[in-house]
Amino acid sequence: MLNGKRILVAPLDWGLGHGARCVPIIRRLVDRGAIPVIGADRGPLALLRAEFPGLEHVRLPGAGIRYAHGTDQLWSMARQFPRLLHSIRQEHRLFERIRHDLRFDAVISDQRFGVRTSDLPSVLITHQVFPRVPFAQGALRYLNLRMIARFHRCWIMDEPDAPGWAGALSHGQPLPRNARYIGTVSRFSRNSTTTGPTYRIVAVISGPEPHRTQLEAILTDQLQRIAGPHLLVCGLPVETRAELIGNIHRLAHLPGDQLAQALLSAELIVSRSGYTTLMDLAALGRNALLIPTPGQPEQEYLGELHAGIGGHLVQSQQRIDLAAAMAIGQALPHSGPWAGSTHLDRALDDLGAMLG
Repeated sequence: MLNGKRILVAPLDWGLGHGARCVPIIRRLVDRGAIPVIGADRGPLALLRAEFPGLEHVRLPGAGIRYAHGTDQLWSMARQFPRLLHSIRQEHRLFERIRHDLRFDAVISDQRFGVRTSDLPSVLITHQVFPRVPFAQGALRYLNLRMIARFHRCWIMDEPDAPGWAGALSHGQPLPRNARYIGTVSRFSRNSTTTGPTYRIVAVISGPEPHRTQLEAILTDQLQRIAGPHLLVCGLPVETRAELIGNIHRLAHLPGDQLAQALLSAELIVSRSGYTTLMDLAALGRNALLIPTPGQPEQEYLGELHAGIGGHLVQSQQRIDLAAAMAIGQALPHSGPWAGSTHLDRALDDLGAMLG
């Protein structure tokens, strides 16, 4: 029922995670005969164009939110909140202008609240139904639920049974009436193999500046003091630079299949505690040293959640100790690849029924 339908897939541009987790959605749409159109900006646009060079794309400018240099993001984000609301209104007006010319039949928006319309099936992808913030949490959750209700469907990227991978972010009451869980969604295959080079430590960093650059500097220093070889993937898909820094192979970016091979080869994986990363690790059956972005409540919560569950190590950016993580990490049990589910297929069946 999706055959020939032109469906806009529009991820948020805060880091690469939203773009990366749209990769399996786009693949499923292609498998069902749909015609996905990529709508993104900056890093996510570069990532998706590299993964799907033959697909049509349109640039949808993002809000350009920037994090503070320190660990206290409270006032930085509060000051930018009006800018964020303005960006949502702007992207909604832009989408309304282009949707007729581009002949969209439906839209799938990953956390972009302005990319929707009332007379086309509009789907919101999220894992933050109940966001966590250090102040005014009740007001923000009320606003978030109101914005979710404007979409025809809300696809929650998590398992239906709590805690799933997102814990209280995706499980709570009242659950929106238009919501349904679509399970663990990852661009990585549980059948990925290690056919490329092998590394002791593979560190994958991404996310907002200036913390991405700060983490890169810390890891570069510490990796050179541990016998290698190591791989540092810098989360910069708009760059092509590759270099050797001592025993560190530094790459700006890696395509999904090569990244999966590198992660499977590693003795220790180092990454942010972003939600897409957690789903990717589950898909590969690997644990990692997680380093939450300082002052980002979602990543700090996810780090605490998974440290408590026992599947991952967690260190703050101010207290990274890769040598200690190597010693402890080897004792952590591997869970085995996530078995997968049919939740996403049922959601796509439902979208097809909506399109007739």
